[in-house]
Amino acid sequence: MVLNVLLVLLMAVWDGKTFPLPIDTLHSYDTYAKERKAFTSRVLAKEIQLNVPTTTGKRAVGSPNDPDYAIFGTVDYSISMEDGNLQPFDRIALEVLPTINGTGIVNLNLQLNNATPAQVGAHLINLIPNKWNHIVYELGELPREHVKSIRIYTDIKGRQPITGTDSVHYTIRNIRIEQTGYQAKERGWEPEDNMVSYSMSGYLTNGHKTAVVNRTHIGKPYSIIDIDKGKAILSGKVTSSAGSIGTLGVIDFSALTQQGSYRIEVDSILSEPFPIGNEIFQPSAWRVLNYIFCQRCGCEVKGIHDACHSDLYADYNGRSFSYGGGWHDAGDLSQQTLQTADVAFALLEASERYKHINKDLSERLKEEACWGLKFILQCRLGDGYHASSLGLLHWTDNKSGTFDDIHTVRKQNHAFDNLLYAAYEAFACRVLGEQHPLYPSLFSAAKEDFEYAATQYDEKGILPYDHIMEHTYNTPPSLFTATASWAATQLYILTHETSYAQKAAQYISYTLQCQETKGKKAELKGFFYRDKSCKAIVHFIHQSREQLYALALTDLCKSQPSNKNAKRWKAAIKQYAQYLGSLIPYTYPYKMASSGTYLTDEYTDKSGFQSLHIFAPDNAQELYVRQLREGGIQLDNRHYVKRFPVWLNIFNGNEAVILSAGKAAAVLGRFLGDKELLNYAQSQLYWTVGLNPFCQSLIYGEGYRYPSMDSFSSGEITGEMPVGIRSWKNTDEPYWPQTNNACYKEVWLTSAGKWLSLIAEF
Repeated sequence: MVLNVLLVLLMAVWDGKTFPLPIDTLHSYDTYAKERKAFTSRVLAKEIQLNVPTTTGKRAVGSPNDPDYAIFGTVDYSISMEDGNLQPFDRIALEVLPTINGTGIVNLNLQLNNATPAQVGAHLINLIPNKWNHIVYELGELPREHVKSIRIYTDIKGRQPITGTDSVHYTIRNIRIEQTGYQAKERGWEPEDNMVSYSMSGYLTNGHKTAVVNRTHIGKPYSIIDIDKGKAILSGKVTSSAGSIGTLGVIDFSALTQQGSYRIEVDSILSEPFPIGNEIFQPSAWRVLNYIFCQRCGCEVKGIHDACHSDLYADYNGRSFSYGGGWHDAGDLSQQTLQTADVAFALLEASERYKHINKDLSERLKEEACWGLKFILQCRLGDGYHASSLGLLHWTDNKSGTFDDIHTVRKQNHAFDNLLYAAYEAFACRVLGEQHPLYPSLFSAAKEDFEYAATQYDEKGILPYDHIMEHTYNTPPSLFTATASWAATQLYILTHETSYAQKAAQYISYTLQCQETKGKKAELKGFFYRDKSCKAIVHFIHQSREQLYALALTDLCKSQPSNKNAKRWKAAIKQYAQYLGSLIPYTYPYKMASSGTYLTDEYTDKSGFQSLHIFAPDNAQELYVRQLREGGIQLDNRHYVKRFPVWLNIFNGNEAVILSAGKAAAVLGRFLGDKELLNYAQSQLYWTVGLNPFCQSLIYGEGYRYPSMDSFSSGEITGEMPVGIRSWKNTDEPYWPQTNNACYKEVWLTSAGKWLSLIAEF
C-alpha cells in the first residue's frame, strides 16, 4: 500500500523535461534535529547583514594546474569569542533570510576557528531564498574547547545568465549556542539506544531481512507489525551478534515473505513504515533519476539554473568543440565525460530492468540516458581523442566570444577511455534499437573507439595516464585488460563478428595472470593484483569500477560458452566470488562491503601507490601502515582485511566503493546461482537507505532521517546522493557527522549512477 501511494505521487508530479521534483523536508534529519528543545541558550550575535554580489565583472582564476576550478571571491563575517570554551554546548542555532530578485542558489558556511584542528571543515547550510530559514548545527565531537571565532561566509560563484540575481542579501539573526543534552550518533558501529537500523526503502520479498539495534536490547522481544491488519504477525527475541565490529542486537525476520507494509517494534521503539515487495526500489529510481536530471549541463533546470555553460570549449587541431552538455559532476560544476558515460550506461541498465514493469519509468530512464549519450558523441574530437574533463566551480555568462569563455577543457585519447566508451555505445545500440535516431552514430562510434583503443594497446601497451584529476588515473593494468575484454564482448554481442570474440579471449588472459589463486584462506585468494608483479592488490578509494572484473568474466562465459578457455574463466569467477563472500563476516550484521585484503607493503609499488593516493601527505607510507594496524584485521604477517579503504587525502566516502562491490557480487551471484552473494549485493542497497549505524537514508527524500548534503552549486535536490560514509581518523569505525562538507557529504553523480546500476539487478 505505502509503495503504491509513493509511486502514484511521484508520477503525478514528474515532468522530467521541465520541472524537478519538489524538496520533501518533512522526514529529513534536519527537521528531526530542529524538534529537539534547548534548555540552555546563549546569544552570540543579535543580527548580521551580508550583501553578496553574484559576480565581480572579472574572470575567476584558480591554480595554474586547474585554472577554472575557481570562484569570484568570498564574503564573510567573524564573531570573536571572549570565552572560547564551547564544550558544554552541543549545537549552534540561527535564523537566516536570504533575499534575491531573480534565480540563484543560496547557501552559507559556518566554521569554528578552534585552536585544536577539527576532523572536518566548514558546515554548508542550504537555504530557501526569500524566507526565514531556522538552522541548527549539531557540533557532535568537533573540538571546541578553545574557539577563537565563529566564521560565517559564502562563496561568490557567478550569476545565472538570464534570470539570475545580481546580488544576495543575507540577514542573519539570533546566532546562539545551545544545550539540548543530546549527543548525535557520529561514529562507531552500534546504533543509538532508541533507534532501529533498518532498510527504510523496505525489503525484497526474497532474500534476507534483518535490522540492527543497540546491544541493550539483546534478549528483548520484538514484533513485526502488519500495518494493514493492525497487529503483529511475527515475533521473536533480539539475538546477539558478537563479531569483529562488536556486540550488536539483531532482528532477523527473513521468514516473512508476504508483501505488505510493516513496522518493527522492540521495547518502546517503533520504526517508521516500510514495505516488503518485489518493486521496493522504484520510488528511489524516480528520485535518483530526478537528481541526475537536475545535474544537467546546458539545459534549463527550473529553480536551479538557466541553460548553462555553452561557452566551454575543447580546442583540438585548430577547432573549438563545445563542452556544454552531459551532467555536472558533483556539488561543484565540474565535468567528467567518462563519468557521464558510466551514468548513461546505468540509466540504460535500469531502463531495461523496468521496461516490462513500469513503462513510464523505463522511458524516462532511457530519455535521460540519451542526454548523456549525445554528450559523449559530441565530445569525440577525432583520432581517438575525446574532450575528457574540466574542473569548474562557477557559472559563466553562457555567451560565446566574451571574456569568461573557457578553453581549458582537458582532452585525451587513452585506450582505457575509448574501451569504456565503445562498450557503453555498443550496449546502448542494443537497448535503443536500430530505429532510434542515435543508433547509426553510436554504432560507428563503438567500432571506431574500440579500434583506436585496440591499436594503441597492441602497438604501445598501456600508456601512462596523463591527467591526475581524471577519474581513471588510478586504473590498474589488470582492470584495463578486463575492460578491454568486456568492450570486445559487447561488440561481439552487437555485431556477431568473431574478431571481437577473439580479442575478448585474448585480453582477459592478462587479467587472469593477476588473480591470486594459491592462498590458504578464502580472504587470501580470488582477488586481483594491480599487475603481474603482485606487489599490490586492487583497491578503490573514490571512483570505483570493481564491477568490470565480474562483467568481463561472466559476459565472456555467456557469449563464448564453447571456448576452450571457458573452464578457466569459470574457475576465476568462482574464486573471485569466494573472495567476496569471505569478506561478509567482517561487517556482519550490516554486511557492508569491505574494502578488502591488503598487503602490508603495497607502497613498494610506487607508481601504483601514488596513482591511487593522489595528493597524499609526505608521511603516506607511515599512515598506510597505521591504518592497517589500527583499523584492519590481521590475517597473517603480510595481510590485513580493511572494512573501509586506506584514505590519505580528501577523497574519502565509500558509497561508490560498496555499490561497485555490490554490483560485482550481484553479477557473480546471478551467474553462479549463489543466494549468499545476492544477499550481500542487496545489503549494499539496504545500508544506503538506513540499515547503517546512523539510521539515516543517504538518498535525499527517500525513507527517513536523510541529511542535508554538500550541494553548494545547485542546492538541495530530491534524490541526491553523497560520496558516502567515511571512517574515523586511522580506524575502521564509520564516521558520519552532521557537518556538511566535502568530500564525504558532497553530492556525486557517480553514486547516483551506481545506485541505479545495482537496483537494476533486482
